Amino acid sequence: MRVLLIEDNEKISTLIADSLRKAGFTVEPAYSTDGAISAIATSKFNLIILDLGLPDQDGLELLKKLRMERDTIPVLILTARDSLDEKLKGLNAGADDYLTKPFAMEELTARVHALLRRPSDKHDLNLELSNIVFKPLHKQTEINGQIIKMSRRETMLLEMLLRSSGKIVTKENMEMQLYSYDEEGSANSVEVLVHRLRKKMEKESAAVEIHTLRGIGYMMAGKKT
Repeated sequence: MRVLLIEDNEKISTLIADSLRKAGFTVEPAYSTDGAISAIATSKFNLIILDLGLPDQDGLELLKKLRMERDTIPVLILTARDSLDEKLKGLNAGADDYLTKPFAMEELTARVHALLRRPSDKHDLNLELSNIVFKPLHKQTEINGQIIKMSRRETMLLEMLLRSSGKIVTKENMEMQLYSYDEEGSANSVEVLVHRLRKKMEKESAAVEIHTLRGIGYMMAGKKT
């Protein structure tokens, strides 16, 4: 599971990130709303942890922007603002949970797990591109109506590319999402996995192409007819 941690205090950010990584999460830090917007535009996340007192803009404005764009990603506000009025502002703006500083790391981790257990309509919807249908709930791939057998990492990679179809997914992001912090992964292992998936798509007559952007990453798109 991939978490975007938006916290401008680098010491706090490092402590949170290290703890969540030990719990099995992949964590990408951002220290401002501009940095967060850039991360969201180029990567897919399962959850956002959001501080409100950011240097360039109030975190609530970023939250409102996400909700206006109908982004349903779970957001956990983590802030020193502990008044009832501030909590209501955050929850009414679209936050899924609200935790005040100081906090126990065990509680933050438990709340992250709880939010990720909630059903997400966005992530439960089938993904379709050309003649491919991917069913997230069952991790099942169909091409021309036929179920295709795939390895766990091939399935993860296909889902990642389908969710970002028409957009570039960087090698770095692939490596972080495909391999947990205690597993070995590299740009070369990603290349090998992409090659395997590409060959499988060709063998099964999938009407899609995986484009290579040299030195950057990959992009999946429907074949042009």
